[in-house]
Amino acid sequence: MYLFVQNPDSSYNLIMNKPKENSFLGKFFYLILMLFFRPLVKLIWIKKIDGIKNIPLSGPYIVAANHQSYFDFISLMSVLPHRLYFLAAEKFFKSKFWRPIVEYTGQIRVDRDAEDKSQVITQATEVLKSGQILALFPQGTRSRTGEIEKTFTGVARIALLARVPVVPVGIKGAFEVFPPEGKLKWKKDIEINIGPPMDFNKYYDFEKNPQLYRAITNQVMVEISRLAEKEYKEE
Repeated sequence: MYLFVQNPDSSYNLIMNKPKENSFLGKFFYLILMLFFRPLVKLIWIKKIDGIKNIPLSGPYIVAANHQSYFDFISLMSVLPHRLYFLAAEKFFKSKFWRPIVEYTGQIRVDRDAEDKSQVITQATEVLKSGQILALFPQGTRSRTGEIEKTFTGVARIALLARVPVVPVGIKGAFEVFPPEGKLKWKKDIEINIGPPMDFNKYYDFEKNPQLYRAITNQVMVEISRLAEKEYKEE
């Protein structure tokens, strides 16, 4: 499930779903979803939350986490106090089950076939500049093994362009709850570890280049891997 900036080096086009999100029905839908959905997930699966005090009192900021399961985005939405904005692959807008969820919660539609690379970064930055919170999975897709594998530099590009901090999050157990090729498990636990915000303001006026993006991404991933208790090999 691609509910995040997948690969800023790829060609994606984003379509914001603000009309439905800002409508009364959209806000009501999101409220009901959170009132019933969040307590249920926390009651059944999320058994430990550490570092909630590290969450900024308000946006904008980026949440960056490891990605091993469809349950990762569900875990983040259930634990973090602020409303999160993800990027959603177009297939979810065509799904009878997912479409009302992604549309009425204001998620961002991603067209993978678009050739314009810049719109991914631009649209994500606009979300942050409006004071919102953007959630990213730097791995770009779910890990098939549960481990942290290849990562992309979108988190660094967006953080520098929007000039916002990155809050690293380590998710443990989501792979066991809902593995990519398996079914949802009920008797498994998830642990969420939230690290202090990472501020990259010293790089804001640096010349932007792939080496800088990679260095910042590595810093973020090292912290995520520590929180998730997973190995990460710097790229």
